Amino acid sequence: MKKVCMIVQDPMVKGGIAAVVNGYRGSQLENDYNIIYVESYKDGGKITKLLKGICGYFHFAKVLLVDKPELVHIHSSFGPSFYRKMPFIYMASWFKVPILNHIHGADFDEFFVNANEKKKKQIKNVYDKCSKLIALSTEWKERLAQIVEEEKIEIIENYSILHEDAFEEKINRNSNNIVLFLGELGKRKGCYDIPAVAERVVKKVPDVKFLLCGAGSEEDEKAIKKLFEDNGTINHIVFPGWVRGVQKDEVLREADVFFLPSYNEGMPMSVLDAMGYGLPIVSTNVGGIPKIVHDGKNGTCCEAGDVEGFSRGIIALLTDDDRRVNSAKESISIVKKGYSLEAHLELLEKVYEIL
Repeated sequence: MKKVCMIVQDPMVKGGIAAVVNGYRGSQLENDYNIIYVESYKDGGKITKLLKGICGYFHFAKVLLVDKPELVHIHSSFGPSFYRKMPFIYMASWFKVPILNHIHGADFDEFFVNANEKKKKQIKNVYDKCSKLIALSTEWKERLAQIVEEEKIEIIENYSILHEDAFEEKINRNSNNIVLFLGELGKRKGCYDIPAVAERVVKKVPDVKFLLCGAGSEEDEKAIKKLFEDNGTINHIVFPGWVRGVQKDEVLREADVFFLPSYNEGMPMSVLDAMGYGLPIVSTNVGGIPKIVHDGKNGTCCEAGDVEGFSRGIIALLTDDDRRVNSAKESISIVKKGYSLEAHLELLEKVYEIL
């Protein structure tokens, strides 16, 4: 059986990369290939992260020397993640092992377009050592083509796991008037826009609840909560923190609308997760989102920062049962047609075989 060394995060890390990789564990991929996981990052303080990274480099060196994998599959993002993954890329290139770099980054302008020439040269040099890059959408392929030749880039979109029992529950009950957000509480995810949206929605749906499941910096969390307090909607907001496992399953089942007002995204796993539960989506037309959120069909897709558009979309879904149910059905249909885990793994294994 062919050996693939996959550079991943600790399974308990918050965010989309860990969510993608966690779906691989126990899947058909592990039946078809001998997947050797090397963990390079975990949440925590600076010392915790440093020690995890150092252990990851030593583990990887041992894998290269002893296990001799035929392929290295690296999951990376921009910013600090890029620099953490550089040693893995250099080490694999020294051993002449093909490198598949799975790019999950979001803010391309900050990472590359607006970078100085020295940093751009460094990024190009690192990515040139990779045999292939995986982009999460056509738009992201076009962006990454500014760094490497287009022929090196394969598009493999993220996936969703279907929960048809949850979908059946949703379409056969009345609305709970719960709007769900999953992710980092900060500016990139559009969280500073949510208080203004809540203020408008409350006027039309007085018993609405916004569940903001996630965490951010202390500064961002305080600022966002203050905005809710200032406009009088704090009693309509719940901050459960990061949710996983059973708790995450519960909030996705209880919710009626999924809301992600992001300014930058790749192909957000949170939206695909929500669609797998039959949730209508209100989000923005950034990154790969318009591929999965079809405006007027399975929800509403607005310009980032369009508070009025978000509000109208949420109100319509909460006050019109037929629209909510039809949008839920469309979310499930979109997942079934092209965003199943099986379809994702089939594309991934094709790239493995090319390399």
